[in-house]
Amino acid sequence: MIYLQLFISYLKIGFFGFGGGYAMLSLIQNEVVVQNGWMTNAEFADIVAVSQMTPGPIAINSATYVGYTVAGFWGSVVATVSVCLPALTLMILITKFFLRLHRNRYVKGLIVGMRPVVAGMIGAAVLLLLFPHDGESFKDVWSWLLFGVALVASHKKVNPILMIALSAVAGVAIYYLPTLL
Repeated sequence: MIYLQLFISYLKIGFFGFGGGYAMLSLIQNEVVVQNGWMTNAEFADIVAVSQMTPGPIAINSATYVGYTVAGFWGSVVATVSVCLPALTLMILITKFFLRLHRNRYVKGLIVGMRPVVAGMIGAAVLLLLFPHDGESFKDVWSWLLFGVALVASHKKVNPILMIALSAVAGVAIYYLPTLL
């Protein structure tokens, strides 16, 4: 039963997650935390962080992690395949027709009309991670400080790999080392 739920949830995410992984985060959060209750917002935020640091698209990485958390190895396979299935199917169809229709005014209008929606969905994902329903996103002032530093560093175009490495070191120093003392 859980495999079917994972399949249907990630199939919906795959079909309606336009705009890439970050735009899909609000859909994933709704399915995983709100609709199915498979994890808390804090756990989801952790999965998003790990998904951003690992190679590959964030939607596929998060599907793999959520699937594994919910139903083990086969859960990760089901979630990953089902989130990829719509994109694969649509890309095969679109590739066949897009080359003929890319100059069509309706197709151009469709693409231009989707841009603000994608930006809105990315904004919704940011707000859901910053201010979740259960209030467990950013634990303390250190989390907000790390967020602010990362925001400024991104604006200053600091290398993202360096930011990820430094944030991992900061996370260990702030949250793990004090528990050892």
